[in-house]
Amino acid sequence: MSNNNILINNITLIHSKCEKILPTLSGIDVVVTSPPYNIGKEYSTYKDSLKYEKYLEWIYEWTGLIKKSLKNNGSFFLNIGSKPSNPYIVFDVLNECRKHFVLQNTIHWVKSIYLENFSYGREENINVGHFKPINSDRFVNDLHEFVFHFTKKGNVKIDRLSLGVPYKDSSNIKRWSKKLNKRCRGNIWYIPYKTACSKKIHPAQFPPLLAKNCIKLHGYDKNTLVVDPFVGVGNTCVACIDLGCKCIGIDLDKYYLDEAQKAVNNAVNKNLQIQIFI
Repeated sequence: MSNNNILINNITLIHSKCEKILPTLSGIDVVVTSPPYNIGKEYSTYKDSLKYEKYLEWIYEWTGLIKKSLKNNGSFFLNIGSKPSNPYIVFDVLNECRKHFVLQNTIHWVKSIYLENFSYGREENINVGHFKPINSDRFVNDLHEFVFHFTKKGNVKIDRLSLGVPYKDSSNIKRWSKKLNKRCRGNIWYIPYKTACSKKIHPAQFPPLLAKNCIKLHGYDKNTLVVDPFVGVGNTCVACIDLGCKCIGIDLDKYYLDEAQKAVNNAVNKNLQIQIFI
């Protein structure tokens, strides 16, 4: 292995562009990632402002490389967001991905929600989560992002109940001939992110729980190989440590990769001996 690779238990961190590494990989079970959105985020070194056509060409390039490295029954989870002044970017990215994949599920990552509801004879008011307010007289606050679940043919079986939730009414267990008080969670995932008051080194990171949910939905064991070609500060790796599966994280920014290494070390063991292969 080169001196750009760091191996920590079953986690491999690689300092490189994903376009160089993906062609060398094979047998990938799950990809979970969130690329730059091209909306002017302030990264450490990367300039998030490509010409629009070039950005979409780049999306087409690396998603095609994922298809070649992904198992036929593999899953590719793509987290992507936008901004109110450019809402079409999500759908343009989706259109590039459909040239390689079938969209099997669309998941909505909800960061904040307010519910004012009267249900089953009870009043339930909930106000949870965090969001970045938009100061505008044209746009509402943007409280969610997409997670697109792609597969090669749209027929990959998933573990729906791995993220199951209890029935609202327990009588549904008998009504639907179920053995467990558990139903499919659905495609609305409320997962809060770190607030501005907490340490947020990367401008567009998703929580480890988001990656964990994606991997669990696909199904996994100790031999499952997960890849994140834009690993950032390592949250996908942290999710894999918790689940006990293998992960390869790639990033071109050494600063973020160093932070990923710290996160992985903390997640595995503070006194872990790190092997750097030269």
